[in-house]
This record gives sequence, structure tokens and C-alpha cells, in this order.
Amino acid sequence: MADTDVKRPIRVVLVDDQQLVRAGFRMVIDSQPDMEVIGEANDGAQAVELAGKFLAPGGGGIDVVLMDVRMPHLDGLAATEQILGLDSADVRVIMLTTFDLDEYVLRAIKAGASGFLLKDAQPEEMLAAIRTVHAGDAVIAPSSTRRLISHLSDVLPDGERVDAQVLTTLTEREKEVLVLMARGRSNAEISADLFVSNATVKTHVGRILAKLQARDRVQAVVVAYETGLVRPGS
Repeated sequence: MADTDVKRPIRVVLVDDQQLVRAGFRMVIDSQPDMEVIGEANDGAQAVELAGKFLAPGGGGIDVVLMDVRMPHLDGLAATEQILGLDSADVRVIMLTTFDLDEYVLRAIKAGASGFLLKDAQPEEMLAAIRTVHAGDAVIAPSSTRRLISHLSDVLPDGERVDAQVLTTLTEREKEVLVLMARGRSNAEISADLFVSNATVKTHVGRILAKLQARDRVQAVVVAYETGLVRPGS
């Protein structure tokens, strides 16, 4: 990434069918010196159209999309799939959800979303999530998210579960690291748990993602639950 990209504010698009929700998010985000809201959409179809304009040559690009799950015309899941399917820069999508929409969230994550937040999350959680996914990581650390991922493993239809054979590509140490990732542990915490350096943990995580063909930590964690390596509540 060029230096000019690093220095410019994180470019955020808000997608939610409630104008008051978007206004609240915009106020919080625009108050930060390192990020700015560059566009808003009130449904998925409008979001895809907006993304196309920003991601076209000379459009300036998008860094992070905050995407509501359930909206009229085109829901957040379909919009996420279409936006991530565009010929674009590395756009990151954070899904905004409530517990009653679990099955939609899991499918969005499997489609490439970089994480999700509960809609009643504190402002600082939202800001941290935006910075986290922009840095190339995924949002899985908050305890509420860990509980939600655990629950998601129960609602996924059996036909969509991942064969546990995929885990045979991992070493025993990599499985240990994946279990800790699924429990929401950060690299620093995993480093302390396993008495290894941060660099070693980062290497293990990178190999896990490559072997599981996972876009980021969230997708790797989903695999951990789907294969039964980690059980809900364990």
C-alpha cells in the first residue's frame, strides 16, 4: 500500500435502512481524525450501486463498509456478496446484526465479510472494529461476538458444514493456535498462553489461514466450529 493510502483517512460507507442509525454512526465516525464517512445507502441495491462508483477508476475507493443485514429490496447478505465480487481494492465488510439474524451473519462471513458487530455495540467498539478490519484483521474478539459465533455453529445446516478432514493439514501446534483464535484470543494473548513470541504466533496464524483457504481470522474460526474442533461453550 502506498504511503498516500496509509496517511489518508479510512474511507467508510454506511448501509442501513434507518436514517437515524446512519446519522448516529456518521457522527461518531466523522469525529475521528483517522476516518471519514464517504457515502450512505438505505438498502443493499443502493449500496452495490454506490460501491461500483467508488471502486471505479478515479472513484477514490472504499476501505470499510458497515452493512446492516436485513433491508428492503436487497438484503445485506446479497449486497455483501455483490460488493466483494466487484473488481475492487481490498474492501472490508462489517455486518451489523442482532441475535435473531444469526443465520444471515454466518453466510455473510462465509461470503467474505470480515466480521460483525451487534447493533447496540458501544461507539468505541465500532471504531475499534473499523480500524481492526482496515488493518487486515477480523473482528472476533468481543465476548458477545464469541458467543454469537458459538451459536452460529448450531444453526448452520448440516449440508453446509465443513468436512473435518480439512484439519488434517494443520500441525498440532496450529490446531492449538486455531482453538485459541476461536476463543477470541488476540495474537499477544496467544503468545502469552503458549509461551512463544508474537512473531511465531503471526507465522502460525498465516499458515492456518493459507491451509484452510480462509480470508481472515473470522472465516478460520467458523471452520473451527463447523468441523467440531471447538464446541459451543467449550
